[in-house]
Formats: sequence, C-alpha cells, structure tokens
Amino acid sequence: MATRNSTYTTMTVRASTDYLADVRDFVAKQAASFGFGKEEISDIRLAVDEAFTNIIKHAYQNDEKQSVKISLGKNGDAFWISLLDTGRSFSLQNYEEPDVKERVRQKKRGGVGVYLIRKLMDDVSYRHEGTKNEIRMVKKR
Repeated sequence: MATRNSTYTTMTVRASTDYLADVRDFVAKQAASFGFGKEEISDIRLAVDEAFTNIIKHAYQNDEKQSVKISLGKNGDAFWISLLDTGRSFSLQNYEEPDVKERVRQKKRGGVGVYLIRKLMDDVSYRHEGTKNEIRMVKKR
C-alpha cells in the first residue's frame, strides 16, 4: 500500500518477483509526474527493477516472507528512489565491475545489475545500518 506526505511517497511489498510490475508502475507514475520523458522513465524503471531483483535474490535469498520498502521523493531537480531491506548486506567495496562485452560474448546471464544501475542513474549509494540496508538512487532532471 502506498502512503504519501509532502516530501515523499512509499510502498511496501513482499520480496517476490510477483510484485515487480507493481513496483515498476509505482516508480514510473511518480517519475512521469516529476516530468521525466519516456526514455528516462524506462531507465529509472530498469534500475529499480535490477535493485529490487538483487534484494530478492541476494539479500533475502528468495525468502518471499520478507518485505522491501520503496520510497520515492523529489528534491529540487533530483528524483530519488530508496529501497530498504533487512536481508544480507551488500558491500560496494567488494564489488568489481564486470567485463560486459566478455559476458555477452560468452552468453552469460546475470551479473550486471549493479553495473546497469550505476550507468542508468546519476548517483547510487549503499548504506548498511544495524539490520537495515538501503540502496538510494538519484536521477536528475
């Protein structure tokens, strides 16, 4: 269920790919209201899709009983999206950017989610505090 106040909107869903379409639609609607065009909305949707899927697979290891809180907000010319979970944390320090051309050449699937998110969004940060993990993505207009 989505809630709203003057600075941001939130939605909490189960950690299941069954909710991907709902999350995509929620994000796309808010991005459109912020004034983004179709291509930018598509980029934002893909970045959120990758982040949500990574949480399901890696943080929660496909435990559909868990949930993810998605928050969206506007700050000046910046549109931000935050995904919050309580699963296993991700360390950007241990992240190595994949050789995308080599992965394509070898027809390997997966392994490029973080790379895509970072290419599609203007700013991406990860935070782990206590039992909570947050990925925060920003797209500027």
